[in-house]
Amino acid sequence: MTQHYNKNELLFTPLGGCGEIGMNLNLYGYQGKWLMVDLGITFDQDLGLDIIMPDPGFIEENKSDLVGLVLTHAHEDHIGAVPYLWQKLRCPIYATPFTAFLVKEKLREADLLEQATIHTIPLKGAFQLGPFDLSYVSLTHSIPEPNALIIKTPAGVVVHSGDWKLDHDPLIGEKTDENTLKELGEQGVLALVCDSTNVFEKGHTGSEADVRKNLIKLVSKQKGRVVISCFASNVARLSSALEAARETGRRVAFIGRSLHRMYEAARSCGYLDKVDFLEESEIKQVPPEELLLICTGSQGEPRAGLSRIANRQHPRAQLEEGDTVFFSSRKIPGNEHQIKAVQEALIHHGINVITDKEAPIHVSGHPSKGDLKEMYSWVKPKILVPVHGEVAHMREQAQFGKKCGIEQAIVPANGQVIALNPENPGVVDEVHWGRLALDGNQLVPRRSDMLRDRFKLSQAGVIFVTLTLRKGRLKGEPLISTMGVGEPDFVECSLDSIKDSIIDMIAQADEAHLNFEDGLKEMVRVTVRRALNALKGKKPLVVTHLVFL
Repeated sequence: MTQHYNKNELLFTPLGGCGEIGMNLNLYGYQGKWLMVDLGITFDQDLGLDIIMPDPGFIEENKSDLVGLVLTHAHEDHIGAVPYLWQKLRCPIYATPFTAFLVKEKLREADLLEQATIHTIPLKGAFQLGPFDLSYVSLTHSIPEPNALIIKTPAGVVVHSGDWKLDHDPLIGEKTDENTLKELGEQGVLALVCDSTNVFEKGHTGSEADVRKNLIKLVSKQKGRVVISCFASNVARLSSALEAARETGRRVAFIGRSLHRMYEAARSCGYLDKVDFLEESEIKQVPPEELLLICTGSQGEPRAGLSRIANRQHPRAQLEEGDTVFFSSRKIPGNEHQIKAVQEALIHHGINVITDKEAPIHVSGHPSKGDLKEMYSWVKPKILVPVHGEVAHMREQAQFGKKCGIEQAIVPANGQVIALNPENPGVVDEVHWGRLALDGNQLVPRRSDMLRDRFKLSQAGVIFVTLTLRKGRLKGEPLISTMGVGEPDFVECSLDSIKDSIIDMIAQADEAHLNFEDGLKEMVRVTVRRALNALKGKKPLVVTHLVFL
């Protein structure tokens, strides 16, 4: 690939996380070296896939120039792809203690821990990678140890925000290091690369302390069993749920493997005290008014604890009429339908469902306009680069930043190479980017022929056609079977019409075409799809098997 950028300029190249929420993969280039910041995933329920992640092909081709992977925090959309993509990159990994703990667990499960080098950097720690002088700055978010990454080079200083908000009472972990950010602003910041997720909200994002007060108050009013469903990674919310149980005299059980993992990570880093949990086998022995379950599945995931409880499929945790479930989380775009299905299943069984619409039991982990304005005033960047959002989010932040006095704003797209030039910043090149999907235990391109065929199968079904030919002529009738094309009666009365169309096509074709296997398969495909479209208004996938005698 021909490179059209100047290696001596400071470059920013996102391969994921721009024009979308999730799958963050950011690259910074300088003097021929590349620094990677975050490597995340998003979840997918379509076509039998599990997760989607960025295609790191560009940096994989340049991995000899990759100085390291630096992680800002431990959310899946920032670290989830590490166990799947690290082997393609084989670079050292840098993270603060909580994030490092979880990444090590992921690599251990993938049998890669012994191969990977993970450097644990203390909070507010500094380190050097090639031409990049790096340091962490503590922020607040919905997980312990969210960090901004300060990237210093002779070409300028970049503040890469990661995910953040301004919470003056975060309950878990340190407060935002306002003084360091102000000092950076006074010294001069070239660019702020900034989270856009919550930009359409006015004012300031709420505090975890308020959520805790509300949860304790609401739980105290419940007579039956209580379930609090939240993101496992929100350790402050876990702490609040545990505090609500303590204040109301309830015993606690975790339902969901990821909750146990997060609890152990938080305990190892000093964020949670030891708790005397119930085992799942003990749940039925506890009176309803003395039980509080903390559950995964706030996004309606079919295999998560809450979905299994709602559908009466959990072997040990059951709810009855009059029990209450709190959804203490936001709806991730795309999950609305499956969340609604779980809530409806609970309501059908007489269970009370309380969401953040009915009560203030959730706050975002991302900056609203008030938070953004405050950050701009501290950092004083010359260039604003909105990331971590759909295009509408990023454009809104670019416009808002200019209104707040930032001179220049660039809305990036995945694959663009952006020169962070103080006089004339802009796109100077484009590189390969794409999506990889985890299909079972294999990574496949999201736009592969296999997944395209699977999509067609899901939309219109498949027809299998077997033809036997001798010397370019058909021997016997075509053999046809179908899957997902139509109801049995329709298929039965359609087969003769399809067979006649194939026989007529072969009778009219010249011998050269009939002996050319690929050409004949294409002729059959077109003929069958036309016949079905005329009968049903659908064009199914056609698989043709040829037997030459």
